[in-house]
Amino acid sequence: MKILQANSGVLTNFDVLNFLKSKGASKDLARVLANVAPSEYKVFDYLVATPACTQTRESIHEFKEKCKEYDLAEAEVLNIINARPYNVVGIFPMIEDIDNRLGDKIQDLVDMVVEVLPSLPVPAATYESEAKTTDAEKIEDENDNDEEEPIETE
Repeated sequence: MKILQANSGVLTNFDVLNFLKSKGASKDLARVLANVAPSEYKVFDYLVATPACTQTRESIHEFKEKCKEYDLAEAEVLNIINARPYNVVGIFPMIEDIDNRLGDKIQDLVDMVVEVLPSLPVPAATYESEAKTTDAEKIEDENDNDEEEPIETE
């Protein structure tokens, strides 16, 4: 194997996950048959629990295009893509001197991240637990919360 161009660019978590999938990494029981190293499976297992599992090339490309108006460094854009912060608190440590550089546009950037980059899927266990609760139980729970006893003061 010959290296054609060393360090030709940065990779997002999506790129790494896509590469591992192309090598045969998966959650299937037949994963031992694939030509994937155990360390690559650990990386794969980590990445499927991150925003990378729901991202697409199109959403990443659209995000990079929309980021141009904020004049962010490539490393800052990469961090935002990989972490997909959904509020100001999450994005604050990712951008150097964010107050002076973005000012009032911080919330606009967060809103754009939430709009363009897909969120993590809700785990199946959440759906199962909600499915076990009937509508009558939900209404009963809501009514229980509404009927609080007044506190007596002396």
